Amino acid sequence: MGNKMVLTGNYAAAEAAALCRPDLIAAYPITPQSSVVEHLAEMVHGGRLDSDLVQVESEHSAMSVVQGAAAGGGRVFTATSAQGLALMYEPYFRMSTLRLPMVMAIATREMTSPESIWSGQQDVMSLREAGWIQLFCDSNQEIVDMIIQGYMIAEHPEVSIPVNVCYDGFYSSHLTSGVDMPTQSEVDAFLPPHSLNHQALLDPDAPLALDPMTPGELLMHYRKNHLAAMQRALEVIDEVDAKFAESFGRSYGGVLSEYRMKDAEVAVVTVGGMTGAGMDAVDEARERGIRAGLVKLRAIRPFPAARLAKALSGVRAFCCVDRSVSFGWNCGPMYVETRAALAGAADRASFSAIGGLGGADISVADFASAIDRLESVKDKPGVYDTLWFMKD
Repeated sequence: MGNKMVLTGNYAAAEAAALCRPDLIAAYPITPQSSVVEHLAEMVHGGRLDSDLVQVESEHSAMSVVQGAAAGGGRVFTATSAQGLALMYEPYFRMSTLRLPMVMAIATREMTSPESIWSGQQDVMSLREAGWIQLFCDSNQEIVDMIIQGYMIAEHPEVSIPVNVCYDGFYSSHLTSGVDMPTQSEVDAFLPPHSLNHQALLDPDAPLALDPMTPGELLMHYRKNHLAAMQRALEVIDEVDAKFAESFGRSYGGVLSEYRMKDAEVAVVTVGGMTGAGMDAVDEARERGIRAGLVKLRAIRPFPAARLAKALSGVRAFCCVDRSVSFGWNCGPMYVETRAALAGAADRASFSAIGGLGGADISVADFASAIDRLESVKDKPGVYDTLWFMKD
C-alpha cells in the first residue's frame, strides 16, 4: 500500500496536497514554507499536477485568490507561515466566516520582533479565534495524512470550515524522514470529488452579491451556526480519522492521542513536534518509578475540552508545554485552555511550561525536569509558576 518515500515535511505537504486534486493553488513564498509552493509549481510545470497555479504578489493576495476560487466551487490549497499569515489576516478571517472549505499548510514560526525566522507556534496560536479548524502534526507522515484528512473534514456537509494543517517550521518542514505516500487511486477512493456545500456560488452567468452588508440580528445567526459547526467538527475529526485507519491502516486518535495514560499520576500535554521528546521522557520517568503519561493535542480548534478532561481525569498533577506565550496570562496558551477545560483544575497541581521559542530546542531533559517537578508537587494542589525551558 502506498509508495515509500524520503521527504522533508514541506515536500510531504506538497505531495499530499497534489493527491487531493486541487483545482487551484495560489502561492507566495516565505521561510520556512517556501518549498511547499515551489514543489507544487514544479509538479504543475512538469505535468504531474493538473491544477491552476497562480503566482501572486503577497500572502493577502494568495488567500484572496483561493477564496474566490472556493466561492466558485473549486477545491483549493495554499501554504504560509508567520508574517505571511499575519499579512493575509483579513481574507483569512473571511474565508472561515464565509464557511468556504479548504486546506492550508502552515510551517509554524516565531513572530517578530525580535527578528526571527525560526520555529515556534506563536503565529498560529495568535489566530485561534479566526474561525478555522487547526490541526497539529508531529511527524512528516502525519503531515501527509492530515492534509488528506483535512479536505474530508473541511468539506463535510455538517462542517464546511477551512482547515489549517500545522507543523513545526524547520524541525518538520526541512528535516527528512520516511513516509508511506498513498497512491492516487487510494486517495481517490478515500476522498470524494469536491462538491461545495454552499448556496452562494459565484457564477458569471448568474451574478450575485457575495458577503453583503449584514445586520446584527442576522450576523448573530451566522456566528451561532459557525460555533455549532465547530462543535460538530469534534466528532467529524474523530470519524474521519477512524475512516482513514480503515483505508490506510494509520490512526492518530482523532482530536487527541494518549500515551501511557492508563495509570498515570502526572501528565504532560503537548502540541506538535515536541511530542516525541515528551514520550521519551515519559518512558525514562517510568523506568525511575514515576507514573507519568502524555496527552498530545492534535486539534486546538475546535478545542477538545471534554476528551481532554477525560484523559486527565485520573492525574494528580499536569503541565502543558507550549512553544508560544499568552501575553495576557503570563503562561502558555494551551495551559490557559486546558485549565478552562478542567474548570480551573483547583483539585490538582498544575503549571505552564514554555520552551522552543525562536527555534530553541525542547529536549528530553527539559521534559524530564517538568515531570520531576510534577512528581514533587502532585500532593499539593494549586497553580505553580511557569517553568521556562531556557538557559540562564
